[in-house]
Amino acid sequence: MKNIFTCLLATIGLTTACGQPNYEDVNVQAFKSLTEEQDVILLDVRTAEEFAEGHIERAINIDQGQRSFMEMAKAALSLDKTIAIYCRSGRRSASAAGRLAAEGYKCVNLKGGIIAWKEAGMGVTTDTYEVDVFMTKSGKAVKCHALMHSCIRIEYDGKEIEIDPVGRLGQRTVDYTAIPNADYIFVTHEHRDHFDEASIRMLTKDGTQLILNQRCADMYGSGTVMVNGDKLQLADDFSVEAVPAYNTTEGHLQFHPKGRDNGYILTLDGLRVYIAGDTEDIPEMEGIKDIDIAFLPCNQPYTMTPDQLVRAAKVIKPRVLFPYHYGQTDVSTIPQQLQDEGIDVRIRHYE
Repeated sequence: MKNIFTCLLATIGLTTACGQPNYEDVNVQAFKSLTEEQDVILLDVRTAEEFAEGHIERAINIDQGQRSFMEMAKAALSLDKTIAIYCRSGRRSASAAGRLAAEGYKCVNLKGGIIAWKEAGMGVTTDTYEVDVFMTKSGKAVKCHALMHSCIRIEYDGKEIEIDPVGRLGQRTVDYTAIPNADYIFVTHEHRDHFDEASIRMLTKDGTQLILNQRCADMYGSGTVMVNGDKLQLADDFSVEAVPAYNTTEGHLQFHPKGRDNGYILTLDGLRVYIAGDTEDIPEMEGIKDIDIAFLPCNQPYTMTPDQLVRAAKVIKPRVLFPYHYGQTDVSTIPQQLQDEGIDVRIRHYE
């Protein structure tokens, strides 16, 4: 009976034939060595809340308790790399390691989890580059990395896409030297929390396509200029449309005058991503349709109030909504305000 039971466990990915784990358990020192190797992906399978409280540097977070865990993991992880997995105590990560190993991944589990890691004097960080993974119509992964404020990194089909890359805002920084050079860089407008010449130059390589508005092109000295309404086909499965982004509230019009700045709609193998830039809930949003993922800003007097953002979301009706560019604005009530709209609101570290 015991052999039958353990073999049944094998069918759900917790063990291999008759009770042997199909992943490796290692101690803290061995796990630390793995974290220093470039061909190892470090995976934290705790909740987003636990991850934000402190995690091992360079880890990505996919909660193994989510129903979509395996779908998200397969989209984010590479079969040709070792997956170093941990949780709080080692139990959830063991389950995740078994499930992933059953799908062909080479997995290593941290015995004792992050508790053992801390007890051994190892450091953690609260810097959070959360990663959200989406699938296109033909099964390609689109990975959205929340860097900070208005800075977004998107990985798609081997391509690196950077939105408004900025290296420092106050005490927060993005280390662009640790990020691959960009194939595409999009800049919405010239304010310093969106346009950073040094970061653009750092990310640029031969063949990088820099797309920006006229003011930024004048300041930078090169790039492809798009104005509101322009469309570009960047590849067979990748296009971009520049859309309006401006203020409408009296007394705020000087921040983002109509016609100067861009928002962008990226279409990646049919997946439509709306990056609004600095804007209020403008009438042109009525014409923005079929959006899968929307990034909407929220910090008056420069962009929208939470109520304006909610109104904009109800007009655009994205499948997934990321409030971003929110600084000190409290966006915690937005998910509840949109709970009956069928919109998946995800709060990430876009302060």
